[in-house]
Amino acid sequence: MTDKTALTPARHTAPPARFSHGVRKGGILQVAGQVGFGPAEEGRPPQPVGPGLREQTLQTLENVRAVLEEGGASWEDAMMVRVYLTDTAHFSEFNAIYDEYFAVLDQPPAARTTVYVGLPAGLLVEIDALAVLG
Repeated sequence: MTDKTALTPARHTAPPARFSHGVRKGGILQVAGQVGFGPAEEGRPPQPVGPGLREQTLQTLENVRAVLEEGGASWEDAMMVRVYLTDTAHFSEFNAIYDEYFAVLDQPPAARTTVYVGLPAGLLVEIDALAVLG
């Protein structure tokens, strides 16, 4: 049986509860929901990178990418992406940012689901991903 490995990139803050930023078992890697927090700073609570959807979305995608890479994967390995937005009015703007971010990939995009949720004050987007490694 394959061991389960918890993943936390060096620049991430510790999770606020008992969970891992990512878990890899065999060829499957699940990235927990990531938000637009900037890199961890000693003695400072995590903070969103900015108040706007664009900066938070780009940072969130980079945080997901960091967990994927920590587990030996990349966006090319992502099979499913789940997006959680706090405002239905952000859907169109989010899609434009998402399309721009992934325009460089030369492969079919991952499947995606988008839902609307409540997040802690100041956070506009959360994203998780499921990757399958060869």
